[in-house]
Amino acid sequence: MSSTLTDLFRCPIVQAPMAGGASCPPLAATVSDAGGLGFLAAGYKTADGMYEEIKHLRGLTGAPFGVNVFMPQTRHADRAAVDLYRSQLAGESNWYDTPLGDPETGWDDGYEAKLAILLDDPVPVVSFTFGCPPRMVFDRFHRAGTYTIVTVTTAEEARAAQWAGADAVCAQGIEAGGHQGTHKDDPATDGAGIGLLSLVVQVKDAVTLPIVAAGGLMRGSQAAAVLALGAEAAQFGTAFLVTDESAAPEPHKQAMTNPLFARTELTRAFSGRPARGLVNRFMREHGPYAPQAYPEVHHLTSPLRKAAAKAGDPQAMALWAGQGHRMARAMPAGRLVEVLAAETEAARAAMSLGSTA
Repeated sequence: MSSTLTDLFRCPIVQAPMAGGASCPPLAATVSDAGGLGFLAAGYKTADGMYEEIKHLRGLTGAPFGVNVFMPQTRHADRAAVDLYRSQLAGESNWYDTPLGDPETGWDDGYEAKLAILLDDPVPVVSFTFGCPPRMVFDRFHRAGTYTIVTVTTAEEARAAQWAGADAVCAQGIEAGGHQGTHKDDPATDGAGIGLLSLVVQVKDAVTLPIVAAGGLMRGSQAAAVLALGAEAAQFGTAFLVTDESAAPEPHKQAMTNPLFARTELTRAFSGRPARGLVNRFMREHGPYAPQAYPEVHHLTSPLRKAAAKAGDPQAMALWAGQGHRMARAMPAGRLVEVLAAETEAARAAMSLGSTA
């Protein structure tokens, strides 16, 4: 087990834990073997399913890796609003010939069972998203020798993570693809997130913890920029989504550079929580009416998204993507780590030369 963030990798490249399909043992193993830090996503999996993936990953690599866990969510959704949204999705259900999911399924994402497994058979790194565990949880992981990271989107959240005992924070800018990792879901702040460069500086000023910077990063030159601002590593999600080892559906991979999908937006359409994805028909038609209701809406739309993926129809899939999606490069994940590391070093060298000129 590692005591510092930089012990975990040879090059400061972290593969984001992308819940919902893209993250998988072959991807995480390849990234870690190439010198980065690979991650598994425990979100939306059962505790047993998470453990099976960990065992698979351990069979592929002896290098450090991480597992990301979703924090349990507080019940605050308006049931009437969820029922109304269900009625609005009836046409989608008929079109894809599949029933809508049960919104009352899986409130805590198996949180306690997952913690029990991760403490009983420790992994090198555990990260948390959608909140921060209490100090006693971090104390237990520290005794187990596990390095802990908390996703934060503000300096205030970073201070809370430091106070609770986390080893590091992952500062997630609003440019990031997928869900915003805010500790509190407040509709009044939708779209008001902080850009990554500003966020890294604010978090650096607020806490003494190591920072992993995440949000729209696609090139090593961008990694060099966040490292120059004080981050110790750069996390890439969308960049790894299109790699050979990624388990993302092929229509999702192809959409990253398809001119038909020209931009991203934050939406509650697929999950009831703000998440950034490529704008498609489903997002345009249902996003304005989706309630604040996570994970109810996620469970409600899950069968639709799966049916659309099976049909090869990206117009009703959750095409999570960061703002830099058009810069995606399809290649083996190990090669991408090498390219990003080389780009990062070249950019850092150029910065150094520029500062001495």
